[in-house]
Amino acid sequence: MVKNRIRVVNGLGRILACAALATLGTSGIAQTVPDQADAPATNLDIPQNLQIFGKFDPNVRKPTAIVNGTVITGTDVDQRVALIAVANNVPDITDEERQRLKIQVLRQLIDETLEIQEAKAADITITPDEITQSYAGVARKFNRTVPEMAKYLRASGSSDRSLKRQIEGELAWQRYLRKRVNPFVNVGDEEVNAIIDRLQQAKGTEEYNLHELYLAANDTNRQPKFDAARQIIQELQKGQQPFEALARQFSDASTKSVGGDLGWVRLATLPQQLADAAQQMQVGQVVGPVETAGGFSILYLTDKRQVLTADARDAKLNLKQLTIRFPAGTSQADASARAAEFAKTVQTIQGCGSVGKIAATINAEVVDNDTVRIRDLPPPLQEILLKMQVGQATPPFGSAAEGVRALVLCGRDDPRGGEAPRPDQIKDQLEQQRVNLRAQGKLRDLRRDAVIEYR
Repeated sequence: MVKNRIRVVNGLGRILACAALATLGTSGIAQTVPDQADAPATNLDIPQNLQIFGKFDPNVRKPTAIVNGTVITGTDVDQRVALIAVANNVPDITDEERQRLKIQVLRQLIDETLEIQEAKAADITITPDEITQSYAGVARKFNRTVPEMAKYLRASGSSDRSLKRQIEGELAWQRYLRKRVNPFVNVGDEEVNAIIDRLQQAKGTEEYNLHELYLAANDTNRQPKFDAARQIIQELQKGQQPFEALARQFSDASTKSVGGDLGWVRLATLPQQLADAAQQMQVGQVVGPVETAGGFSILYLTDKRQVLTADARDAKLNLKQLTIRFPAGTSQADASARAAEFAKTVQTIQGCGSVGKIAATINAEVVDNDTVRIRDLPPPLQEILLKMQVGQATPPFGSAAEGVRALVLCGRDDPRGGEAPRPDQIKDQLEQQRVNLRAQGKLRDLRRDAVIEYR
């Protein structure tokens, strides 16, 4: 049963700040089971009615570790937590959330340390110049200079050292995979041709780009897990954390490492409860908790399409954006009044040729963009722009803090008929998936062989 349907819409342009802060890897394989799902055979001799001697509480441990001789300090953990908050635009984190995030970050830092150590063992070195160059690229994504970026990170509770450490880890692991894994991954022409044949047979079939946050539950903890799922939905309703960040923190599925991303899936591949829920969803919508045999799922539909069929949302738009900003301290009433006046003015626009003149009368900023795909805009704007004619303007949108905007449609390039991906594209994707699987296996081996001392 689907309960508590809500719609969660991110603001225009609300995305992760930079690719360097994202987790390595491609979209996860559709999966709705936890990493350590119950199995009849575990190869472990564990009694059914066991007794725990002593107490174990991982929260008591200070977030400090020594990994094969490399020290991870509490400061390292705190600064990486702050870095994640900056990347995900989450200004406020509760003490409970911060504690959970610290434990997760410590695990990530341990993995990062193991990856750097393994790369060095393979004679792979990331030079300071390479790290500096990547760091400067991240700063540009934040619209800041390198000195400004360092100051910004310090003000946020993080540091340039923390970001550079993450950059080093990502570069080292990528280079290690290219040297030690990629050469041994092969994809045959028969596999590629078989995929092309299946795509042609599935032409017109609907696919859904879903994210899932899965909470495993059993008969003894089903109600607490359901309550936890309800609390997560409440956090999503606040709009302070993106779905992907919460999935990384709380999901029990292996896709948590990619923010719960299941990739493009067809309903037939999903459990029936999830398929029924997804079929009723609109793009940008979150539903849940959806009860399954093994627990509860929260689903987020980011996109949908038909296989090898042209989609109107792939149309590229030529837009002009008008923006008016409010002085600091503007009350909500004054902002609403100005927004209403802005809305009346925008409706007088007669084609993009008149935008500059009208913008001057209301002191509005004008920005041009002629490469925007409809599907890359927030879902509410997608629905409006799909129905608009050239020369028309959207209703105003925004906030008192960020200003009010409107988009004027100046032109539209409709997509061509759906075409199958090229054989080389399919081959590259298959190779990348296999590299990722082998990388996960290698990281498991490194964890198993590591000497880790907690302090």
